[in-house]
Amino acid sequence: MKFKTMMVAAMMTATGFSASAAWPERPVTLVVPWAAGGGTDAVARILAAGLEKELGKPVNVVNRTGGGGVVGHTEMVNAKPDGYTIGLATAEVTTFYWSNTAPFTYEKLTPIALVNFDSAAFNVGSDSPWTNLRAALDDIKKQPVGRYKMSGMAAGAAYHLAFAGLLQLEGIDPKAVVVVPSQGAAPGFQELASGGVQVVPSSLPEGKPMIDAGRVKSLAVMSKEPIGAFPAVPTVKQAIGKDYEGGTWRGLAAPAGLPADITARLVEAAEKVANSDAYKTFLADRGFGYAYAKGPAFGEFLAAQHKQNGEIMSALGLRLRQ
Repeated sequence: MKFKTMMVAAMMTATGFSASAAWPERPVTLVVPWAAGGGTDAVARILAAGLEKELGKPVNVVNRTGGGGVVGHTEMVNAKPDGYTIGLATAEVTTFYWSNTAPFTYEKLTPIALVNFDSAAFNVGSDSPWTNLRAALDDIKKQPVGRYKMSGMAAGAAYHLAFAGLLQLEGIDPKAVVVVPSQGAAPGFQELASGGVQVVPSSLPEGKPMIDAGRVKSLAVMSKEPIGAFPAVPTVKQAIGKDYEGGTWRGLAAPAGLPADITARLVEAAEKVANSDAYKTFLADRGFGYAYAKGPAFGEFLAAQHKQNGEIMSALGLRLRQ
């Protein structure tokens, strides 16, 4: 019996077969660390539909909100590395360690593909007295810290860092506008509509339903070029004459320790979906920014983001770990 087992193992090695070669044999779960209705959720669902076609099995989106993205990302890193639980990681995963809100870094993930980069927009209520970005920044600069509030994210999240960087550009205390934490843009916009906050820095697609309903206006977008789907929204350069970019990103990832063959299958499937006309059209029509980095290149991007965000958070007084 022992000899037979050894022979089978040798044959498996010789043919390149592994225990995971038949993956996937059942549905795959795609964890989304933000609320349904937000931009991350929208991107996840179009990716899931594409991955289903490529993998031949259902890919079910599950929203795991809480802790400013910590709950969902924790589920990703703690999942069994068998390919049946993957996630749509967001920029916040490169901030948790520095803020001491989670014990892990990006190194606890297997990078599959960077699939999106969204520039932040300066969104305010339709009844806001601010008619343009210059007026808003000038007013914020005159007011005491805490006079104005923003929501749509947790303190130290990507859009918060992007917004704080814009304030720094203008010589304004980056802590001038206080964060009222929320589990994504959708609840943040509800807070904005009710008058509880004055700003929601989010992607333009996330604000589109409220913009179309006449309840929100965008004063500027933090990108080099205007967003095609939102031609009326000026860039920061157009609004105040200064170059500035800031925003967030999303990427497919799995737990660390994922077998090489499953990783390769996921990377291949993600590449086909991310480079498909259907996916690119979906992003363009809704104003999402396209970006793609394959496997190891996404890993390098994660390392750079981790270092950069640590430096920014240190400057803002948000870094609790060295």
